[in-house]
Amino acid sequence: MAFDQVKMMNQLRKAQNELKKEIIEVEAGDGAVVVQVTGELKVKNITIDPARVDLEDIAELEHWLEIAIRDGLAKAQEVAAEKMKPLMGGLGSLGL
Repeated sequence: MAFDQVKMMNQLRKAQNELKKEIIEVEAGDGAVVVQVTGELKVKNITIDPARVDLEDIAELEHWLEIAIRDGLAKAQEVAAEKMKPLMGGLGSLGL
């Protein structure tokens, strides 16, 4: 591999490692549900505030969970795309 290709691969690995550490936090139900998602699109943590949840309306809680997870993954995808964007132009030269 040429020096430029090695350099690009190292930059790509560095960006991937940074994404592992990136934490995106979103909430739903006015803070009743808080979801943390990593830059690798993995759910890291889900917090439910029992004071804001009506246990007689589990469907509402399920809805909030769906919203928070969906929004968290979408935001994490945006963050990952933004971080990887500068590297994408050089990937074609790597034969990937």
